[in-house]
Amino acid sequence: MRFRVLACDYDNTLAAHGVVSDTAISALRAVSASGRRLVLVTGRVLEEVIDVFSEITVFDRVVAENGAVLFEPAAGGQRLLGPPVPSSLIAELRRAQVHPLIVGRAMCATLEECDTEVLDALHRLGLDWRVIYNKDSIMVLPPGVDKASGLLTALDDIGETPAATVAVGDAENDIDLLRASGLGVAVANALDSLKEQADLVLDRANGEGVRLVCEALVHSDLEELLLRGTDGTNAGRSDLEQGPAPARSS
Repeated sequence: MRFRVLACDYDNTLAAHGVVSDTAISALRAVSASGRRLVLVTGRVLEEVIDVFSEITVFDRVVAENGAVLFEPAAGGQRLLGPPVPSSLIAELRRAQVHPLIVGRAMCATLEECDTEVLDALHRLGLDWRVIYNKDSIMVLPPGVDKASGLLTALDDIGETPAATVAVGDAENDIDLLRASGLGVAVANALDSLKEQADLVLDRANGEGVRLVCEALVHSDLEELLLRGTDGTNAGRSDLEQGPAPARSS
């Protein structure tokens, strides 16, 4: 078994309009039953994803807040993977009337149109926190914290490796996730910037794309999908048939 872990983003990858289809959940359960591990990697705060996704326990680990929080659904334990959001930053953003403002444990988020105010606030406070773009939103995170760092911590937690991991995403903040995996996959509705970084580009969107990957994992350890190269995927790397790529640095 070459690919032992499936890691996927939530919004617009596994879920469409915040909802995961029954067929996608069944496909995830089949992957788990095959002896593989599942990791959900999302930019949402943990409480929000738990609230919207009732089947979260199908995943072995959940990386929330774009890499800043690690959660084990079966045991209920969670761990902060970076320093907490400075109260001074939240106060400064509120003074600048940044709205909406989502505040997590180690991340805060708002709309992309507020990026000037966010960058100005970081400069005034002398903070070297990162601004990460996610379609029409931005997230502010501690240095070194992103989906790649969160995935690597989750893999270490379950005793697995990046080379054995297939990662699926749709947006800019998933680029680090795909680069940290052995095989990076973009769903059909992904941004062009992510598709350019992916090893495979699916012709199916959202949960249908994830279902396709799940079924190929269970049936042939992805071999049928990698060899096909058409009718559902585009091969983005010429050496795919030779096996997974080594883990890429983020």
